[in-house]
Amino acid sequence: MLIVAPLAITWVAAAALALLDGRRRWVGWLAAAALAAATVSLAVLTVTVVDGDEVEQVVAGGWPAGVGIVLRADALGVVFALLSLVVVLFALVHEVVAGVRTRGFPALMLFMATGLTGLFLTGDVFNFYVFFELAMISGYVLSAYGGETRHYGAAFIFAVVNLLGSFVFLIAVAAIYHVTGTLEMAVVGERMTEVDPSAAIMIAVGIFVAFGVKLGLFPFHFWLPAVYVGASPAVAAVLSGALANIGAYGLLRFGGELLSQELALGATVLIVIGSASVVYGAVQALSRRDAGEVLAYSAIGQAGYVLIALGVGGPVGYAAAVVYAIVNSLNKALLFLAAPLRGWLVGAAFVVGAFSVAGLPPTGGFLGKLELFRAGIDAGSVALVGLLFVGGALSFVYMFQIYQYRYWRNERLSDPSPALLRAVALTLAAVVVVLGVWPEPLLLAGREAAQNLGAGQ
Repeated sequence: MLIVAPLAITWVAAAALALLDGRRRWVGWLAAAALAAATVSLAVLTVTVVDGDEVEQVVAGGWPAGVGIVLRADALGVVFALLSLVVVLFALVHEVVAGVRTRGFPALMLFMATGLTGLFLTGDVFNFYVFFELAMISGYVLSAYGGETRHYGAAFIFAVVNLLGSFVFLIAVAAIYHVTGTLEMAVVGERMTEVDPSAAIMIAVGIFVAFGVKLGLFPFHFWLPAVYVGASPAVAAVLSGALANIGAYGLLRFGGELLSQELALGATVLIVIGSASVVYGAVQALSRRDAGEVLAYSAIGQAGYVLIALGVGGPVGYAAAVVYAIVNSLNKALLFLAAPLRGWLVGAAFVVGAFSVAGLPPTGGFLGKLELFRAGIDAGSVALVGLLFVGGALSFVYMFQIYQYRYWRNERLSDPSPALLRAVALTLAAVVVVLGVWPEPLLLAGREAAQNLGAGQ
């Protein structure tokens, strides 16, 4: 079945390539080929689910639902799964072209892809946690990739903080089972409406803290700059553009579907925290000159927009959150991959990412900001619309500053990067532009993914 194919491809390839030396280029290209095949199969599944407006489900081993591993492909899950695999594929190809430095890197990227795919396509809270940990463990090891002191420092910080987030999430999962008697997502969503409100709110707080840490929201952001700056470009692209999707998806899935009433009660809090993340990230980015630090603090601010859209809620707010999460993921991957490179075409790719972060046409970021403005207008909040405008203006300023420093001042001081590396960044930049000039697929994905969220409000 289509729903099993991407998981099977990445898992089998990861297990096989773990036995080989990933520093050999042909091993890296085998991993890239396997990941490309999984991405294609997932793209076919995405088209089937989104265009057909249906949900595909399978229970492993023929067990009844609630006992066996439930895989469920709805629009929200397949969109995030496809997005994450695309980012991991670009990062893997980038590193294979640059030269893999450790034998386990290609296999770890495939294990990461397996964990992310399973997490987004599961219909069971416990299996969500299992795949969640598979992706996070791969992330812990990958963050040390490079073998330098700064890489080990980043890995230590990332592991300690995110293990704490995982522990909080596990407590919330246990609490969900205690109050509902099940971990099947479809049933949990129904039974949570009958749970004592105080218990439901405590569970919702635990879920929010766990995913807020993963997403790097203010005030859970303290680990993020050190990790993103300390990691290698390919790993930073994966951590920010793929692994961070767990936070956005988790808030949408658990908040919008399983705990929709609690999400509605905390809407004001979400908007306040999201607004604080936007302002804090922008101000900190403005005060930095190192590209890695600017992009790290920018990631904090951009995550705040997703939280604001969640706080607005409703079909418009949820659709805006999905669309912006997609665009933001691609922006971060593009900028982290392009920033260390040299050459005027790479400068053009960086400009595309910068324009997209600022929400300027003809990039996908323009569509993301447009959806956020629409959500703010729908909420009838002049202050919210004003914040979105100011945030976009600040984003343009700090992205222009880093472009000026990296490419205008220093371009002539170094030779151009290898052509294939530049081609990877340019291809990803082209994807961001295509989303801006042909917005229909992105808007459709946002609407379909948000369709079943908030049903319990």
